Amino acid sequence: MAVLAPPDARPLADQPTLRLSIGGAESNVACGLAALGHRAAWLSRVGDDPFGQRIVTELASRGVDVSAVGTDPLHPTGVYFKDPGPDATRTHYYRRGSAAAHMGPDVARAPELHDTRIVHLSGITAALSDSCADLLEEIVVRRTPWTDGGSGTPTRPVVSFDVNHRPALWRHRRADGVRTLLELARAADIVFVGRDEAEALWHTARPDEIAALLAPAPLVVVKDAEHGATSYSAGHRVFAPTPPVEVVEPVGAGDAFAAGYLSGVLHDRDEMARLHLGHLTAAAVLRTRDDVVAATARGQKAPAS
Repeated sequence: MAVLAPPDARPLADQPTLRLSIGGAESNVACGLAALGHRAAWLSRVGDDPFGQRIVTELASRGVDVSAVGTDPLHPTGVYFKDPGPDATRTHYYRRGSAAAHMGPDVARAPELHDTRIVHLSGITAALSDSCADLLEEIVVRRTPWTDGGSGTPTRPVVSFDVNHRPALWRHRRADGVRTLLELARAADIVFVGRDEAEALWHTARPDEIAALLAPAPLVVVKDAEHGATSYSAGHRVFAPTPPVEVVEPVGAGDAFAAGYLSGVLHDRDEMARLHLGHLTAAAVLRTRDDVVAATARGQKAPAS
């Protein structure tokens, strides 16, 4: 999406000007991985408008492959506004009927999905529309791109899924959100979930309980804000505390964590190193008002394996 945000901490209603940037869960992760030195591509649709052009141009400038991004001539690019407050930053979304919300299961057959090591998706996409929910089911649950016999790819990629629960998007179909997000999480290879969102969704408050609920997902990472992150895999539990950081704004930090962690996966790092790199990339975003990892995060790049 296009993001319109104040240049300082004053509330949106008091601002004479706004700054235009970009944001969105999956594209944030792609930018984070590109900043860490990996090849990353983003598959989506934007409107035939200046916002869509800005998104594609900026992602490309950050090193993300946007060759598979489609332009929808009938539906607009989604937009959201940030509204700083004394306790938290509120976000106001305008993406109902957007180009991305009109994606459907046909996208799962895009040839670009065959030649990749990790496919990362978010529960936010599933919430945009029924057709988007069907798209995620095709990729995460049915694994359609790798079972249709036409790819020629000997092994399927790792499917990574961030629950990313946004209650407002499921407001009129909350029961669907509870069920859909649980089904997608259980079917993924790597799951990222916040302790607080798991409690809100499934009434599971402890990391150990969350990991048990999401079985048979082979790898679950439970994030608990300023406390730390715990991963569960093959009966092993690893906890990495959150390092101290001066928080300017939390928006986008979860996506940055996912990018750092997945970088560790791509470099075949051990679990503690993956969690540590996730914390480092999240901290880089927490210190700014941007949603994505800045170019300065390249200093945290994992050495080539």
